[in-house]
Formats: sequence, structure tokens, C-alpha cells
Amino acid sequence: MRSGMKMIFQTTKVFVLFTGCTILFYYGIMWLNEEYQDYHRYDEPDGAAVKVSSSGEEHDSNFLDRLFLFYLNGE
Repeated sequence: MRSGMKMIFQTTKVFVLFTGCTILFYYGIMWLNEEYQDYHRYDEPDGAAVKVSSSGEEHDSNFLDRLFLFYLNGE
């Protein structure tokens, strides 16, 4: 009888700990979501930003060049 009560108490402790950690994790994720909800990643950069690539300067490439780049870069 005493070991049964001890097992129920231990099970209740684990359940309460699991539920508390789950609630803490849920509200942590909700806080992060609210924090970064209005974060605009695709805005124009400020300051002296330099454009890395340009879409206007495409050179003509044939099938073999593209295949070579595919195998070279692993894309």
C-alpha cells in the first residue's frame, strides 16, 4: 500500500514537471513569435551596403557549361 502511494506521488510529480515545462516552452515560443513578427528581413539595407550580385548581367551559357557548374558546385 505504501509503495503504491509513493508511485502515485512520483507519477504526479513527473506529470506536474512535464506540464510546467511544456507551458513554459509554449509561452517562450509565443514570446519569440511576437518579438520577430514585425521584423522585415527584406527591407532595403541602411548605410553603405554593396550589392553582391546583379541579375542584369547574364552571360550566354550552353548546356555543357551549365552541366559542368552543376557537378562542380553540387547544386
